[in-house]
Amino acid sequence: MQTTKRTTTPAYRQIQDAIAKRIESGELKTGDAVDSERILAKLHGVSLMTARHALVALEREGLVERRRGAGTFVAPPKIHFNKLMSFTEQLAGRGLSASSKLIACKIVSDEPEIAARLSLPSSGRLIKIERLRFGANEPFALETCYLSADEFKGLDQPSLARTSLFTRLERDYGVEIAHADEDIDATIADPQIARLLAVPKQHPLLRIRQTIYSTKGKPITYVLGLYRADRHMLRIRRFR
Repeated sequence: MQTTKRTTTPAYRQIQDAIAKRIESGELKTGDAVDSERILAKLHGVSLMTARHALVALEREGLVERRRGAGTFVAPPKIHFNKLMSFTEQLAGRGLSASSKLIACKIVSDEPEIAARLSLPSSGRLIKIERLRFGANEPFALETCYLSADEFKGLDQPSLARTSLFTRLERDYGVEIAHADEDIDATIADPQIARLLAVPKQHPLLRIRQTIYSTKGKPITYVLGLYRADRHMLRIRRFR
């Protein structure tokens, strides 16, 4: 006689999922207080340690923030860089609406380093697209994208303020995006960037420089992104 193995979700995970669903549904909003460890333990019939484990896991995911002596509160929404997705896709995955303000869109031919990254001649013509990215009507990032002007004719249009660049490349140019090589470091906001991102001067920013490749191994676009460090999270899993 064959026995069926039953898998039981750990109690801390059940608590974690219940709170996450309340946040995602909008029942709990940014800044709202989350039940304390003691209340969660009583509600779910678990130990204080189990309830604490659930809150720590939620904090690790960036959904809540724990303030010493004050309690646990719903954290401002953050974007996780765990997968190569467009900004629109990233925000949709967090239940947020995305929008963009097109700051500049022009043809340049004086960016030899970037042209080299895209396997173009040093004086190659590039489309330069600079956009301020918003999540839930709040400025999240400033992104500057470069693409071959000869290969992507017609891309330099105001519609980029309303449409995902990935979507345009896949739908209108038949590009299949595969992977990106990234350089990541920290920087601070100069006065102009601070004004655009609505943060104080010298506010910490996450700077990501991406070369994005197609499935044919061809570099398609180079992206310089400046992301508010208080709205983005980079999670890395390491193995030994």
